[in-house]
Amino acid sequence: MKKIERALISVSDKTGIAEIAHQLTKRGVEIISTGGTAKLLKDEGVPITLIDDYTGFPEMLDGRVKTLHPKVHAGLLALRDDPYHKKVMDDYEIPYIDLVIVNLYPFEQTITKENVKFEDAIENIDIGGPTMLRSAAKNFRDVTVIIDPSDYKPLFEEMEKNAGAVSYEFNKLCAQKVFASTSFYDSLIANYLEEKTEGTEMFPPTRAFGYRKVQDLRYGENPHQKAAFYKETVQSEPCVTMVKQLHGKELSYNNFIDVDGAVELLKEFTEPTSIVVKHTNPCGAACAENISEAYRLARATDPISAFGSVLAFNRTVDKATAEQIASTFVEGVVAPDYASDALEILQKKKNIRILLLEGLKDWVKEKEHIFKGFVTRKVVGGLLVQERDTKMISIDDLKCVTKRQPTEEELKSLMFAWKCVKHVKSNAIVYANGLELVGVGAGQMSRVDSAKVGVMKAQKEIKGCVMASDAFFPFRDGIDAAAAAGITAIIEPGGSIRDEEVITAADEANIAMVFTGMRHFKH
Repeated sequence: MKKIERALISVSDKTGIAEIAHQLTKRGVEIISTGGTAKLLKDEGVPITLIDDYTGFPEMLDGRVKTLHPKVHAGLLALRDDPYHKKVMDDYEIPYIDLVIVNLYPFEQTITKENVKFEDAIENIDIGGPTMLRSAAKNFRDVTVIIDPSDYKPLFEEMEKNAGAVSYEFNKLCAQKVFASTSFYDSLIANYLEEKTEGTEMFPPTRAFGYRKVQDLRYGENPHQKAAFYKETVQSEPCVTMVKQLHGKELSYNNFIDVDGAVELLKEFTEPTSIVVKHTNPCGAACAENISEAYRLARATDPISAFGSVLAFNRTVDKATAEQIASTFVEGVVAPDYASDALEILQKKKNIRILLLEGLKDWVKEKEHIFKGFVTRKVVGGLLVQERDTKMISIDDLKCVTKRQPTEEELKSLMFAWKCVKHVKSNAIVYANGLELVGVGAGQMSRVDSAKVGVMKAQKEIKGCVMASDAFFPFRDGIDAAAAAGITAIIEPGGSIRDEEVITAADEANIAMVFTGMRHFKH
């Protein structure tokens, strides 16, 4: 291990940098610095060498070119024990640089500002910083590289322990962190330019995904699995990554999944709506004149399954709603706001997770919604990527295929059921009456079994309800099951080779049936 004798410091985030520079100076380390960092250090009384004095070449192009110079990168990349490298360094009188402390222009913070100009975003793409970081990280055997201010303290602990030197293991760890950070940084730039550029491929040969860790989780889906939660840095719609926790236990891996499911179904509606989700599936949903009544109706769908569920509301949770929630056990509640007396009631329950998602306030007021992003799913050895399933239909898009036309009330209920079935695991069947869910048949391997499970699970009167199916009926048995339960109207995609058989079954039972021409599988 070689003692650190020379450091290059150039940081955007200047937190703690004066202190670290003073500490390095006390240890006899020569400091080279650039631009604003150099000014700050000089103002703090730290002796430095300006980068243009070091290279013999001025900073230029409004600071775009500062450190892109052979004297910098040779000082970083030269192998200390390579005779040829040593000769080149001696011939050109280039000193070794042993430590690099660099963090990057705030591109992420810039693009998340409201109404940011494209030109401002481009100017915040760092070039010299990542180049120095990568050079130093490649040569981690001989060079220490620090990108994370949280590593300042461990750096000095290393130097104290090793008489001014740093261990190979520490350097390797820091190098890995650099390559992870620059990769993330580049992914932000690539994704930003993709969004701002016409004609880019939806599924290019390679794809960069940039996620930032929000928190470590106690465990994953099961206690023996470790887990963490990451988020996309740029968000354009209310979603699970935007929730602010006001009270209760830390969210678990399964909680995050259920909150996501509840919020995404909730976003289908603008009326006062309550959603109840358990193990990713809705087990209750209703729209009503007020949020308290919506919750009463939603919970009544399946009160047994609602035990230990996650609730979502698109209006302020008031006292009356809070009293209903507090009367049973739920894992969590997410809403755009909480009345003060409602919050007081809910906070009496020690562990309930109370989540605030303020963006839902504006969501229900907007006439048009913009959905972005993709759905990804990891498989062993690969990754599946697809568009989000955000397309919906209107009543005008429906095609009635039976002799009996659905009534106006049935159409309204069919559209409600269609929005709900989209968020149920396939094979999915739901039953609805008006704007309330009555029965849910989720995740069965045969569609007729989902139809039967939905009837079996119904706690409300199912006769006179409508049915929604996320995919076509392969046989008439699903229709026969609906007829036996007293269903009056059905909405489904159509497209089966036995559609005529299915339509005949509906006609025989005087059931009105409409085709959507769109499937909503969810696996």
